[in-house]
Amino acid sequence: MEFSLTTPALLFPAISLLLLAYTNRFSAIAALIRELYARNQAAPHPHIDGQLRSLGRRIRLIRSMQVFGVASFFSCVLCMFLLFLNLPLAAKVVFAASLLLLLVSLALSLREVYLSVDALSLQVHGFEAPAKKRKEKAR
Repeated sequence: MEFSLTTPALLFPAISLLLLAYTNRFSAIAALIRELYARNQAAPHPHIDGQLRSLGRRIRLIRSMQVFGVASFFSCVLCMFLLFLNLPLAAKVVFAASLLLLLVSLALSLREVYLSVDALSLQVHGFEAPAKKRKEKAR
């Protein structure tokens, strides 16, 4: 396998788009946390406390996803610099580290998606339970 400057450069657009997606998720969840917190301050509700805890876990996961994504990006740049200095063995090691960091970031992203789906399932269940009670009372 030929290892040149273009090899790590191939990851640049992928990592950039990934970081953009992570930032968008972070911003959306941060806005939701602020909204739920204000709503809970006005009228405390136990479901909102649970949602805030879940969102807090997700925001910490997204921060970790971003950290590993940025570290992967940094490693790609360092790899290119090492190639520029004509240090191919060191560049290969750093590129391998970059790929591992990217894998960790993606694994954390998958975990965050599962937490998101779990949170939505709880929300749907919260809507379904009162509807069942109303149906039972109507009988």
